[in-house]
Amino acid sequence: MFWVMLALLDWFRVEAHSLTPSSIARLGKETCMYLRVPLANRNPQRAPLLQMGYANPDQVGGGLLSRLYSRAFIVAEPQGSRRVVFVSADIGMVSQRVRLEVLKQLRSKYGELYRQDNVILSGTHTHSGPGGYFQYTLFWITSKGLVQPALKSIVNGIVKSIDIAHENMKKGRLFINRGTVENSQINRSPFSYLANPESERNRYSSNTDKEMVLLKMVDEDGHELGLISWFAVHPVSMNNSNHLVNSDNMGYASYLFEQEKNKGMLPGEGSFVAAFASSNLGDVSPNTRGPFCTNTGESCDNPQSTCPIGGAAMCMAKGPGKDMFESTRIIGQNIYLKAKELYEKASQEVTGPLSTAHQWVNMSNVSVELNATHTVRTCKPALGHSFAAGTIDGVGAFNFTQGSVEGDPFWDQIRDQLLGEPSNETKACHKPKPILFNTGEMTWPHPWHPDIVDVQIAAIGSLAILAVPGEFTTMSGRRLREAVQSEFDSHGTPGMNVVIAGLCNVYTHYISTYEEYQLQRYEAASTIYGPHTLSAYIQLYRGLAKAIALNGTRELSPGPEPPFFNVTSLTLLPSLSTESAPAGKTFGDVLEEVRQEYREVRGEVAEVTFVGANPRNSAENTHNFLTVERYSNISSSWRVVLNDASWDTRFYWSKGSRGQSNVTIEWHIPAGTEPGVYRLRYFGHYKKRATLVRVISVPFEGSSSAFQITAP
Repeated sequence: MFWVMLALLDWFRVEAHSLTPSSIARLGKETCMYLRVPLANRNPQRAPLLQMGYANPDQVGGGLLSRLYSRAFIVAEPQGSRRVVFVSADIGMVSQRVRLEVLKQLRSKYGELYRQDNVILSGTHTHSGPGGYFQYTLFWITSKGLVQPALKSIVNGIVKSIDIAHENMKKGRLFINRGTVENSQINRSPFSYLANPESERNRYSSNTDKEMVLLKMVDEDGHELGLISWFAVHPVSMNNSNHLVNSDNMGYASYLFEQEKNKGMLPGEGSFVAAFASSNLGDVSPNTRGPFCTNTGESCDNPQSTCPIGGAAMCMAKGPGKDMFESTRIIGQNIYLKAKELYEKASQEVTGPLSTAHQWVNMSNVSVELNATHTVRTCKPALGHSFAAGTIDGVGAFNFTQGSVEGDPFWDQIRDQLLGEPSNETKACHKPKPILFNTGEMTWPHPWHPDIVDVQIAAIGSLAILAVPGEFTTMSGRRLREAVQSEFDSHGTPGMNVVIAGLCNVYTHYISTYEEYQLQRYEAASTIYGPHTLSAYIQLYRGLAKAIALNGTRELSPGPEPPFFNVTSLTLLPSLSTESAPAGKTFGDVLEEVRQEYREVRGEVAEVTFVGANPRNSAENTHNFLTVERYSNISSSWRVVLNDASWDTRFYWSKGSRGQSNVTIEWHIPAGTEPGVYRLRYFGHYKKRATLVRVISVPFEGSSSAFQITAP
C-alpha cells in the first residue's frame, strides 16, 4: 500500500495527482494554464502567440477548443520520506526552463522533499498549445522569443497541481494492466523502420508499439482515484491549419474518462483524474489513412514523402474522420475505450519500495562502448536538412525533402553566410547527416540547443518509469526498454514493468536507431546528438537501472548542472493596448444572434458573435470564456451545463481594426442533448486607459438570446 494523491490544474486547466506506495490521496483540481497563457489573434499580421509543435509561423492561436491541464500524481511510502511525483502536462513538451523553475519553486516550499531525482515532468505533446517557454534560441524563432506570461502560467500551473496533490495524500493501492490499442496509429517513416535488422523486426507483429500500459489508483477502501496510461501516438490529429488551443487526441481521451467518472460535474471539475501520457511516439502518427497528395489524391507513401506535382509540401497524412475534429474524437475515443477496459480489469497489484535515479549528462560528449573493442562518441547538437522537410503530419517549407543524405549548395551557402559553417569535426561526427543548423556551435544570444540533459528512472514497486528527454522512435523505445529490463533482471530485480514516459524534463528532439539514422528521414535528421545517440541513452539508463537494483543510487554522480540563462523576457509579442467597441455598441453586445430554434441532431450548431476583446486581457483572471446554460422551470433560473473546457464548444477570437475585435461562440449540439431553453454566454476583459500612464482591465459579459432545442 502507498500514500497516493492526484490533482488537476487548468492553466489552460491543469490537473494533479499524488500517490505513495502506501497511500493514495484525493484529486484536487484548479484552473491554471489556459486562462493565464496569452491567447493571440488569428491575424498573423498582428504578431499573435504562436502554437508549439509544427514550427509553422502561420499557426497562431485564435481561440479555444479545449482547456489544457497539468495532471500531477504523488506516490509515497507510508513509512519514510521516499516519494515520486509524476506530472503529465498538456503542452508540446517540457522545456528545461520550465523544469528548472518548477524545481526552484518546489524547493522553496518543501525543502528537499521534491527534487530533480524524484520529480518527473512529462508533456503530452499536443501541437495545439502555446510556445514561448524555452530558454534555448532555436525555439525562439517560431514562438517569437521567451514569452514570460506563457512560461509563468505553465510553471505555476504545474506547481499548483503538485501542491494540491501534496495536500491531499491518503492511503491507497496501485494496480497495473496492459493491452493492445487497435486502429489508432501508423508508422509515418516505415522505410526507416525497415532499415532495422530483419531478425529484430521479426520479433514484433507491428511497426508501431500498440501496447498501452495503465496504472490504476484506488484508496484503501477501494474508492476510485484516477489513472495514468502510457501509449505511443503523436497528438497531431489536429493538423497545422488549426488555430484553436486544445489537447488533441490524448486530451480527448482524458476528457472522456474524467467525464465518465465525474458524473454530473462540468468538464475540469470532479475528483477523478485520468492522465494519458506520451511514450515512444517518435515515428507514430494517428493519421491512419496514411499520406496522400493534397492536390491529386494519389498516395505519396514513398521514401521521400513527395508528390509528382508540388513535391513534399503536398504530401499530408489523413486521419480516420471527415475532418481533423472528427479524427481527434475517433482516435481519442479508441484510446479511451481501451483504457476503460484495462482499468476495469486491472488486478495485478503494484507492490515494493520506491526508488529514483537521476543524472545530468553532457550529451554532446558521451563516450559509448559499443563492444569490448569499439568505442564511439555522441556529437555537438545539429539538425539535418530533412529536419526542414517536416513530416507527413506537418510538412515543412521550400524544397526540402525527407531522406536527404547530401546537402543543398544553395541552402548550405545561406547557412554559412548567416549562421556560420559547421566545423569539420561536427560534420564528420554527424555523418551521413548533412547539417542544416549546427546548433551546438551557435551561442548567440544564448546557446541554440541544450548540452546538459536529464536522464531519470523512477521505480514504484515493480513499475519502472523511464523519463526520456525527447521522442524515441518505435524501435528505439523497444531497445531501451529491453536493455533496462535486462539490467534489472541481471541484478536481482526480475519482473519489472518498464514503461517509457516521453518528452520529459528537457526537449532534445528525436532519438532514432543507428540504422534509421542512415536514411535521414525527419526523425533521424532531428536526432541532434548524432548517430550514436540511442546507444548513449541505453548505456546511461542501464546505469540508472543497475543503481536502483543494487540500491546504489546514492553513489551516482549527479553530473554537470544545466544552465539557467538570465532571460526574464525576450519576445516580439506586442504588449496589450487599449481597445474599443464599434459606435453605438459596448463590449459583450451581440452582433450576430443565434437562431430561435435548433433540433437535437448531429450537425446542428448554435452560434453567436459578440463585440469582443483580446483574451490575453483575462490572463490574470480565472474564469470561463463561455458557458452554455439551460433554463430550469423548477427553480426559475439558469444552470450552467457546459463550459469552455467542453469539446462541444468552440471559442473564436478575430481582431479587426482600430482596437476592435469580435468573439464567436459555437456550440456543436450533440445527439442526446436534453430538449429545453438554452443560451450562450461570453465573459471577457477589455483594456481601458485609467490615467495617462495607467491601463486597466475591465470585466464584461454578454449573452445570446434564449433559444429552444427540440427533439428531432
